[in-house]
Amino acid sequence: MKQPVTGFAMTAMLWLIAAESANAQSWTGGYVGGAIGGIVAAAKTNETVIFDTDLDGTFADTVRTGAGANAFSPGFCDGLAVNAVAASGCTGDDKGLDVGGRAGYDWQWGRVVIGGLTDIGRVDVTDSVSAFSTTPAFYAFTRDVKMLAAIRGRAGVAMTRVLVYATAGAASADLDLPFTTSNAVNTFAARAVRERVWGSQVGGGVEFRVAGHWTVTGEYLWTSIDDREPSTVRSQGPAPATNPFILVNAAGTDLQRSERLQLQNLRAGLSYRF
Repeated sequence: MKQPVTGFAMTAMLWLIAAESANAQSWTGGYVGGAIGGIVAAAKTNETVIFDTDLDGTFADTVRTGAGANAFSPGFCDGLAVNAVAASGCTGDDKGLDVGGRAGYDWQWGRVVIGGLTDIGRVDVTDSVSAFSTTPAFYAFTRDVKMLAAIRGRAGVAMTRVLVYATAGAASADLDLPFTTSNAVNTFAARAVRERVWGSQVGGGVEFRVAGHWTVTGEYLWTSIDDREPSTVRSQGPAPATNPFILVNAAGTDLQRSERLQLQNLRAGLSYRF
């Protein structure tokens, strides 16, 4: 009786080894899935508003009063101004939810996995910066991120049921770009109020095979988007000629925030692999 039992045990062991070997080779193929997580604008305590007073395209000027003083000496803050007085500070930026889908394909050579994917997500996160003038008045730029998409490559190391990977590629974001101010003397013309802009995205993650064709993923992504040019605002008349914004160039002064849009998101996903 021992020989049949031993034979059955050996057969079962060989079957398990074969099944594990099959799982280890199963990262080659396509997949579709979805993901959900949190997204936040990276904190930028040194962000300011920058100025082009002579409209030469270089944002390196100081807006000065008729007496030569710095008109923005009260400073700047990361967030949306509470009121026109710098000492009142700014409100914090809103964190958001990232919900979307993805599709991709992987190729495996030994333990090395190389692939590509595209994903698109509906997000809702804001990022503001405010400037304060001596008037007093505030000038606030806000980015309201509505959609985030990416086309990325990824490379990783596969184990029996786990794939650890790094990923990088191009990203685009759909933004609303509201500008608000308490200045009622000048007029302000925005270059764009809604824009799709491009940048880059990098990150990494872990994908784990849970059952059959299903996998779960944990992923961190860092996105950098340069939307500064589209969000430029021009301050114009009909203020008197001695107004700081039209003192250098009668056509006005261009205002722009100093830093790129940078986002961090951490999310979990579920995929079906073909």
